[in-house]
Amino acid sequence: MTGTVPGPGAGPRPLRAVHSEADLDQEREAVLADCSTCLDSAVRGTGAYAGVVYLRSPDRRSLVLAKVAGLALSLLGPWSRVPVTGALPAPEAYRTGRIVFLADDGDTMRRFPQLALGMPYAYASASAPVRAGTETFGVVCVMWPASPGRGLPPSRRRSLRTAAQRLGNALGARVARGVPVDYDGPPTVTLLPANTFPLIRVGLFDWNVATGDFDADEELCELFGVDPADFDRRATTLAARVISGGGQEFRDAARQAVATGRVLAWRLHVAGSDGAGRPLEVWGRVPDEGSGDRSRHLVGAVLDLGAGAAAAEAVERLRDGVFSLDPGGRITYASRNLADLLGVRPEDLLGRTPWEALPWLADPSYEDRYRAAMLSQQPGSFLAHTPRDRWLAFSLYPDPYGLTGKVVPVGAPPGAGGRATEADASRPETEPPRLGAIYHVLQMAGALTEAVSVGEVCEVVADQILPAFGGRELAIYIVRDKRFFLALQTGYPENFLDPFEGVPLDASLPGVEALTRGVPIFFESAEELAAAYPGIPLDEMSAWAFLPLIASDRSVGSCILGFDRNHLFTPEERSVLTALSGLIAQALERARLYDAEFTLARGLQHALLPHRLPDLPDLEVVARYLPGTQGMEIGGDWYDVIDTGRGVGLVIGDVEGHNVAAAGTMGQLRSAVRAFATGGQRPDEVVRCTNRLLADLDPGLFASCCYIELDPATGNAEAVRAGHPPPLLRGPDGRTRVLDVAGGTLLGVDPATEYPVTRVTLEPGSVLALYTDGLVEESGTDLDLGIDRMRASLSQAPDAGLAELADRMLRDAGRLTERADDVAVLLTRRPTTRPAAPGSAEPAPGAGGTADLR
Repeated sequence: MTGTVPGPGAGPRPLRAVHSEADLDQEREAVLADCSTCLDSAVRGTGAYAGVVYLRSPDRRSLVLAKVAGLALSLLGPWSRVPVTGALPAPEAYRTGRIVFLADDGDTMRRFPQLALGMPYAYASASAPVRAGTETFGVVCVMWPASPGRGLPPSRRRSLRTAAQRLGNALGARVARGVPVDYDGPPTVTLLPANTFPLIRVGLFDWNVATGDFDADEELCELFGVDPADFDRRATTLAARVISGGGQEFRDAARQAVATGRVLAWRLHVAGSDGAGRPLEVWGRVPDEGSGDRSRHLVGAVLDLGAGAAAAEAVERLRDGVFSLDPGGRITYASRNLADLLGVRPEDLLGRTPWEALPWLADPSYEDRYRAAMLSQQPGSFLAHTPRDRWLAFSLYPDPYGLTGKVVPVGAPPGAGGRATEADASRPETEPPRLGAIYHVLQMAGALTEAVSVGEVCEVVADQILPAFGGRELAIYIVRDKRFFLALQTGYPENFLDPFEGVPLDASLPGVEALTRGVPIFFESAEELAAAYPGIPLDEMSAWAFLPLIASDRSVGSCILGFDRNHLFTPEERSVLTALSGLIAQALERARLYDAEFTLARGLQHALLPHRLPDLPDLEVVARYLPGTQGMEIGGDWYDVIDTGRGVGLVIGDVEGHNVAAAGTMGQLRSAVRAFATGGQRPDEVVRCTNRLLADLDPGLFASCCYIELDPATGNAEAVRAGHPPPLLRGPDGRTRVLDVAGGTLLGVDPATEYPVTRVTLEPGSVLALYTDGLVEESGTDLDLGIDRMRASLSQAPDAGLAELADRMLRDAGRLTERADDVAVLLTRRPTTRPAAPGSAEPAPGAGGTADLR
């Protein structure tokens, strides 16, 4: 396969086998060619003005910018490598497999506030995943002018999806043949066809002035309106086509060439084949024969400048200053009047950005106006005060291929300050942070707010900092007992960091000294590190940043970032890394306190829950408890099975909150229910007394509860409910219904509340399911819908063991991985036959005990 994308409906072409490194290099180039073809198709098909292609990195942590069309690379610097976990449109499309569309800057602010703060410009965008089967290789993104209130038109969606799918098919075919399609290089540019003036046409000639013979190529003949097949090789034939001056201009040019040895920019007008005049420009010289005598031959070229020369002349006649910038912001044209207004020479402007060429324009706000115009494709303007005490109005007119600017002198705006000086206009020693730097800080800060444990903080840092700066290795050390201990490492060779584990704070190591000195240490090459720390073990990295982690004057640890190539740390990059180290340190210090509290709370919670449920001769019971995966991961869910003397008490409850207080209150309630139940009180009295006790304790927390006392021999039961979800009853035939158990208010609300009793009967083979709301509750969804879904799931479940049934309920509810709340489930079944005596057979997994699934 050559890298071209097959046409619509065509399957992937067969790829030749890969045998050598040269073959792999060729295929990698073909991958980029595939991306270019996709990008061209996506931009053209959707009417976009720009687009980019991201490919996944080899470690699958990042999306790396591979191809760009219609935008300058400088505009995308902070986003050339983004984490796949990032809160950005491209990573979201990559993770979800869906197109992510943003209509304007308001839409971006609502959905991706960190991106909006880094790129606060009005534009619309759509990001589509590049997939083949179940594998995702990257994302293609396109941009349009902002379209507030509008969705993505179906035609654009189809075109974008088609382009992404073709690229996915091409990359998938390469992967199937063993060709790597992951990307880790710099972004490259795909040029879009420009709607500009026709290219300059050039015709070549050799003129023997003595004889009049004139040799011309086909292009020159056509420029003079002569059919190349009919040209008689005579200068007079071409001279006849000259509109002004006839052949005399030709003869004058010839004499000048013989006298001076060359002809420079000789202008003439000729009649084209359609009779219209065409301006031409002649450049030529008389070749030196080697003896010092000039020959009688004039060789050179004739240029058709088209409308370009006329346009330049027209611009130069304007009194306003006019300039042109390429997509990278560099000046490609500056009129003479512009140079006069700015007080500089035109040659001092060309090839440089305005903020580089003019110190008084070196404020990031002016560069931001250029970024806004290019990214929004909308005209913009701003005022600037020159060192010559002149106010100038800049107007910017962008398109995907660059920007045209107009500059006019204006009066001072209202409230303008005094006279500007050269010192005021010079670039400050410390520049304000660029948008890219601000973005990295905001991105890290936002991600760290969601991390609570030390492990989560370390994972966030690895996910964010490596893609942002192109690092290949990361190690985070935490100080404990005045020694360094590794909290996380990624990218290092196996066992490489073992010698550094537990080193004291007086060790002569860069990571330790960065912390003890309180300043970052940067090494831009392996030679620098080896010279500063002779004998230090080195791996394959070539540059390092050693960042001290200090929070509130407390030494937390060090963060070490390694690069696989020599790396120049710019002042801005050093500043950003230093700022990020402070954020990391604060997050780690907070996380260490959380981990300590969590360890205490989890131990308390485990101590308060039953370690094992009792073995009952006429009843089978199974329980499951899952802590939440967000926040403290502890809460107030509890369950219990109690021998009341009259029967078996089945209780499940939920104290609000997820903290130590909730766990402590849960323990008190569990003890109270057990005491009241074993004290001979009826079910309604058990709940009423528990409610009064909670109100008297006044912990500031409420609780729900469902208590059922069951006679295993008859199946008769009395149920009481205090603000808790109703039980489910699965009959022997599998049909499941929601038990209509009369309910009272939550425990702890009103000490005088009475709780009615509902009587039900469990047939042999039926299953009673008690559960907490964490099993069925979903954000934005009515609780009754969740209960009905669980009822349907329980009804459709095969007649399996009680443990398998409990696990199925958790799995069908999607609670085995992500849980915003704790989940407790207590299942009870009356067997159709008397179960075997304890110990006579191996119990089913989880039967007769608890299973804490994490």
